[in-house]
Amino acid sequence: MKLKIIIVPMVVITLFVFGSMVFDSTAEAKESLRISCSAQIYEALGEEMIPEFKQATGIEVDLHICSSYISVKRLINGTCDIASSARKLSKKEKEKGCVETPFCKDPLAIIVNSKVNIDNISAKQLQKIFSRRISNWKEIGGPDHPITVIVPGKATAAYNNFSSQVMKRKKVNYDFMTYRSTFAIEAVKHFPYAISFISQGTALKQKGIKTLKINGLSTSNKKYPYYQQFSYITIGKPAGKAKALLDFLSSEKGKAIMKKEGVCPSCDD
Repeated sequence: MKLKIIIVPMVVITLFVFGSMVFDSTAEAKESLRISCSAQIYEALGEEMIPEFKQATGIEVDLHICSSYISVKRLINGTCDIASSARKLSKKEKEKGCVETPFCKDPLAIIVNSKVNIDNISAKQLQKIFSRRISNWKEIGGPDHPITVIVPGKATAAYNNFSSQVMKRKKVNYDFMTYRSTFAIEAVKHFPYAISFISQGTALKQKGIKTLKINGLSTSNKKYPYYQQFSYITIGKPAGKAKALLDFLSSEKGKAIMKKEGVCPSCDD
């Protein structure tokens, strides 16, 4: 009886160890590409791009959506294999080995609640609104209602690009700040006389909001003044599954998806 008691556990242990080895081998073979993705880029492109990439390559994707800043930070910390960002790398990030590969540009759209009966504003009026020197829509020919100014969080690429391109680094005054850049859309929908800004690729998919022309130029005009650059970031030169993603983005299929979603592939005019 004692011999049987010893043998049975040993068989079980052997099977368990062997089974674990088989499982680990299978898991390794199916290891995913770990992507940390900017919320703006995911909303603008990722919902369609990532499934198409998986179908074309057979590569599984482990996706984490966050701000551009956190996306790059996760890459540096080794939490992901590749990161997407809507802002340029800092000097410190480059010193840590980060390499950016731009793949498209997207207009930084100025969005308002659809109830605002204004379709065009000047760059100067836009600056005055976000510095609170204009606080009522009637001051620029709109309805007699206070303007609700909503901005994405200061750590987001949208906020930093807006601060740099629109405000020229002057102070931004606002009523509400959202944690994630894409949450600004829901806030603008909620407040009837609100204004904010976001990726055009994201804004085009939404109801209840509209984009404003700037100095008479729509976001589809090549001379539109405000753009964001979308890039994928890797530690060192892209390789393996990360390179496969970049190759897909530069393919005809990848470019077609970008154009369909309202963004411009980097290599195009």
